[in-house]
Amino acid sequence: MGQLSFASMTVKTKKIKVEKFLDEMNKIIPWTELIEIIKPFYSQKGNGRPPMDLLLMIKIHCLQQWYNLGDEAIEEAIYDRSSFQKFLNIDLMLKPIPDETTVLNFRHLLEQHNLAEKIFSHMNKFLEIKGLMMKKGTIVDATIISSPSSTKNKDGKRDEEMSSTRKNGQFYFGMKSHIGVDSQSGLSHSCEITTAKISDIKTYPYLLHGDESVIFGDKGYFSDIEKRSARDAEICWFVTDKKKSGKDLSGKQKRRNKLFSGIRCKVEFVFNVIKRLWGHKKTRYRGLEKNRCQWHFLLMLSNFYLSRKQLGQTG
Repeated sequence: MGQLSFASMTVKTKKIKVEKFLDEMNKIIPWTELIEIIKPFYSQKGNGRPPMDLLLMIKIHCLQQWYNLGDEAIEEAIYDRSSFQKFLNIDLMLKPIPDETTVLNFRHLLEQHNLAEKIFSHMNKFLEIKGLMMKKGTIVDATIISSPSSTKNKDGKRDEEMSSTRKNGQFYFGMKSHIGVDSQSGLSHSCEITTAKISDIKTYPYLLHGDESVIFGDKGYFSDIEKRSARDAEICWFVTDKKKSGKDLSGKQKRRNKLFSGIRCKVEFVFNVIKRLWGHKKTRYRGLEKNRCQWHFLLMLSNFYLSRKQLGQTG
């Protein structure tokens, strides 16, 4: 076999899927606005070693979420993958990349100042201005995120902030991500993170933005009290009717439940992107606060991913 030429090692004849995705996200995410939110809390020059470029750190954090990479893994991936280097606009011959400790410290900065939630809220306003989030109706739903139940770790015990719950006859240990989604666009506008044993209905009030004209949800959110309250406020209540003890659902109730299931499924697109496409089926961190920070950032990124075609057209 002949030796590879320098040109054959550096020139690509086809843009791979990873590059297409990163190019697309690079064009639609308003990086300047992200920088402005984080900049007041970021280290300034003159206080010891100069900090890494803020845009570079934000983009590395995004890569971690899109490809479900830990601090050490992202450092190695940047050295190994030319697509990541291109997205970061970095030349390894000219500029050092952040090590895993620097990446870790940046994540702690976001957690310490609750910046992920601020970013999520600010970017939702950006999408509203673009006409992509209407906020007329809300779909509420929750998903279970599993955590390690083994005690074979440094502390010798399970995460005390996680708990067990049963769903469809199967037990799960971990936490829940509860979200409120715009019923028209399918974009997330609210999020609550709880331990797994918390029932869905308890987080229901925190998933509404307050201007709803219609509310959708599965039977986990059914409540006669909330139903009456919604109707008194002239809000259309399309939460799945729940079978009561000793009484089956009527034919009308069954048809009604089926009719609105097609609208409620929009919330599943969000969970599908985060859990299946990006691989966040399990918690990466111990404790609810760190995972709350991550999920707000993930939801912000998923909103841009789900609206990428519209944003690409509007510029």
